[in-house]
Amino acid sequence: MPALHASTTVLDSMLFRDAFGTPEMREVFSDVALVARYAEVEVALAKAEAKCGVIPQDAADQIAARTDVAALDFDLLRQETDIVGYPILPLVHQMVKQCGDAGRYVHWGATTQDIMDTAVVLQLRAALEIVERDIAELRKILADLSRRHRDTPMAGRTHLQQALPVTFGYKTAIWLAMFDRHAERLAQLKPRVLVGEFAGAAGTLASLGDKGFEVQEALCDELKLGVPASTWHVARDGFAEAVNFLALVTGSLGKIALDIMIMASTEFAEVYEPFVKGRGASSTMPQKRNPISSELMLAASKAVRQHAGLMLDAMVQDFERATGPWHAEWMAIPESFVLAAGALHQARFALAGLIVDEAKMNDNLAISRGLIVAEAVMMGLAPQIGRQEAHDVVYDACRLANEKGLTLADALSSDSRVSARIDRATIDALTSPKNYLGLAPAMVDRVLKSATR
Repeated sequence: MPALHASTTVLDSMLFRDAFGTPEMREVFSDVALVARYAEVEVALAKAEAKCGVIPQDAADQIAARTDVAALDFDLLRQETDIVGYPILPLVHQMVKQCGDAGRYVHWGATTQDIMDTAVVLQLRAALEIVERDIAELRKILADLSRRHRDTPMAGRTHLQQALPVTFGYKTAIWLAMFDRHAERLAQLKPRVLVGEFAGAAGTLASLGDKGFEVQEALCDELKLGVPASTWHVARDGFAEAVNFLALVTGSLGKIALDIMIMASTEFAEVYEPFVKGRGASSTMPQKRNPISSELMLAASKAVRQHAGLMLDAMVQDFERATGPWHAEWMAIPESFVLAAGALHQARFALAGLIVDEAKMNDNLAISRGLIVAEAVMMGLAPQIGRQEAHDVVYDACRLANEKGLTLADALSSDSRVSARIDRATIDALTSPKNYLGLAPAMVDRVLKSATR
């Protein structure tokens, strides 16, 4: 039996990790990567302090040259973290040993949360680059679907009932517009979120005297992060915004997933996820082809939504340093990003190869035998026979069509109030769903034009 690594959640499970996440995003939030970020911030702090004359330049050079994350004793780091409650002091212990005499200048004037918060910001920067790229790719896929199916008629549905005709491109353009807005949101949130944290024990930079702001700016410059206007040890709106942004993204993916799953049901049979041999197979029913990617997208949207709520709860922090809410972020942030990356990956797979059955859409559009465009018929007849009489005529025709199983066109033709004034060709044109798409195609054009800006 092969050796299995210890895992307890779908995020690191050998079986499920690539269903609910991606290797790329897991790497951003891995333990080794996180510790490397801590060390990166500590080294950057030493460089910044040397630049500002707070510590000797030679000490900063030695700290930068001799800090070696690969050589750290991670088992000892784990043991000491269990005791201390935070990983920074245990890391500093090992960095001090690595750096020799220069080690006494490691972590100069900093507090644990400065290092941890700034390291998380570095993680977020890398993670948001992945999300930004995935959203851009998804927008291209949705734009292609919208362009290709701009004029593909299908039944529009409200309350799960056929309402009026739309086009499939209109539906996907609505999806695209959501992700256009998400791309805009992401660009706007970066300056607010990608900000360094260096403020000292109670956030006042007291340990650095009059050099505090200078070091803070130098550190942020070293890491290419924004400079905070004020200490944000207990002002967590930036991190909360990042995770709530992911909740919006995965919420949109959940809506898309729900549409695809319903449209892929046997009774609808309008779209299918890409065919891959064995994917979505049932253990007992050979005919089944389950919409696996959509199911994973929907599950991720629910989980990230819960983490978004947790992040909002974690904003309620006491005084100048929190007693617990901060720790909740350690769970919510990595899991949210991994789940969001997994959902975006599944969406790109499902939508890039989506199988669209235009014939079945057309068949479903014809199910109502023309009744879906009763409004169109009424408006089309009104100029000839008056609006009120047109309403009464169409109402009677709809009732007759339902009672006798007729098409709306046949029911109208059997009514002398109509047949005496309008020929059958005109009636057929009025009752054709394809002739009552409204501005759906034009809306597709408008979204596509906006998406290229």
